[in-house]
Amino acid sequence: MTKKVILTGDRPTGKLHIGHYIGSLQTRVAMQNSGNYDPYIMIADMQALTDNARDPEKIRRSLLQVALDYLAVGIDPEKSTILVQSQIPALNELTMHYLNLVSVSRLNRNPTVKAEIQQKNFNQSIPAGFLIYPVSQAADITAFKADTVPVGDDQEPMLEQTREIVRSFNSIYKKDVLVEPEGVFPPKGEGRLPGMDGNAKMSKSLGNAIYLADSPDEIQKKVMSMYTDPNHIHIEDPGKIEGNIVFTYLDVFDPDQKKVAELKEQYQAGGLGDVKIKRYLNDVLQAVLEPIRKRREAYAEDPAGVYEILRQGSEKANLVANQTLKEVRAAIGINYFD
Repeated sequence: MTKKVILTGDRPTGKLHIGHYIGSLQTRVAMQNSGNYDPYIMIADMQALTDNARDPEKIRRSLLQVALDYLAVGIDPEKSTILVQSQIPALNELTMHYLNLVSVSRLNRNPTVKAEIQQKNFNQSIPAGFLIYPVSQAADITAFKADTVPVGDDQEPMLEQTREIVRSFNSIYKKDVLVEPEGVFPPKGEGRLPGMDGNAKMSKSLGNAIYLADSPDEIQKKVMSMYTDPNHIHIEDPGKIEGNIVFTYLDVFDPDQKKVAELKEQYQAGGLGDVKIKRYLNDVLQAVLEPIRKRREAYAEDPAGVYEILRQGSEKANLVANQTLKEVRAAIGINYFD
């Protein structure tokens, strides 16, 4: 059976958190271990530099942290190719070729980019690299001929832009060189974990995240500060489940859902205090995160070994990307000296 090719990854702008774990990392590990996929997992440092060019040390520092998080959750370099975007030169040339097939107005219409420009308060000072990063993503995906891209719902416009580029290239140059990718999306209502403060999104920039690298004390402190039902003042008061982040997390992380149902019933009836339910959630999260943290600590003792994993993965990825670039050049007709 021919394996499907996956391309996925993260921007190295800090350590990864439990929102990443639920939203994408668990899925990557399951797909990797199924034996049905050939995964390329990219640390997208060049994409991170599009809005962090004046703070490159942040990206350098975060590269190792993201790699440690990958290894800690079970991404296996024997089964998945972990690569660093900036170490694959072919991606830059592919991006240039694809830019010739995309109009500026099309880039400006991309809803994901528009939302991120507003979120980052760029106004009129949009870095050109940031505006074109959907084209860079198309280069990432097509370089490895990925046909499967696990993403969140908000990334569908990015995938559609890649598909447009693939169709344009193959049509203009009369060669079926590039592969059109399909997205793998989380089930409706799943895939995005809210922040501890009740914000709809757990985010490094919002400071409302529990990190995979957090110590037991840090996890406990964060759990005890979580948003619950603001009207649940006394233990005997009936409490609300909807929007109560403690129960949202229990729904996701506690394997004993019968126990969770009992706790919900007790909380809604009155007689269950926030402190008690937070302590219970702390126990659940500690059990989930302890093995991940221990694996992370073990890998962190040998940073040179982790960088070697990244180097080897990038070397392997280079071979594949260079072959795609060779085919692209031939299709365009600029392989003058071959």
